[in-house]
Amino acid sequence: MAKLYFRYGAMNSGKSTALLQVAYNYEERGQRVLLAKPAVDTKGDAQIISRLGVAREVDFLITPQDDVRELFARHARGYDPDALVATVDNLPPVAALLVDEAQFLTGEQVEDLQRIATLDGVPVLTYGLRTDFQTHIFPGSQRLLALANTLEELKTICRCGKKAILNGRQVDGRFIFAGDQISIDGAGVSYESLCASCYLEESGGSFG
Repeated sequence: MAKLYFRYGAMNSGKSTALLQVAYNYEERGQRVLLAKPAVDTKGDAQIISRLGVAREVDFLITPQDDVRELFARHARGYDPDALVATVDNLPPVAALLVDEAQFLTGEQVEDLQRIATLDGVPVLTYGLRTDFQTHIFPGSQRLLALANTLEELKTICRCGKKAILNGRQVDGRFIFAGDQISIDGAGVSYESLCASCYLEESGGSFG
């Protein structure tokens, strides 16, 4: 049976790099994969970009209103998503669906991913953050932790050398601990992966 995987980690733990490596491994063996990410992640527009500088276009973007299983089926069959007509004949089957920034999915969309794995027999590998800069869990991540067949933590280190588990948000170089849950890198916004000790030091002793 195909499985739903959730590979999570703090910022800069190599999630996008790992996804692109998996895609390469499949394709090196002549297997077809589809790549997707939530449209709310505007970094790179329709690209997945790793911090090592490797980038690749996604096959489709996911908006909050999308039925992900239906969207996947159209692209798997070579359909033009706007015209809803087949544009490519005799495509090989999809060996895996890879989803970056999966924390931005809705709970219902995560359920769609499990249906793709369970009912359609296609492995789904998702990559994302577990918690936001206030240490609150993302809705998509919460559902993935509940439904994924396999959970894997991708590790990185804090500036002090300890394992980083939390994400600090900086605006113009200063840490902030209030604001919207989603704020994409750029325009003065950046993130740093931190251990619990360094997070508490920067926040004044509060976990969000």
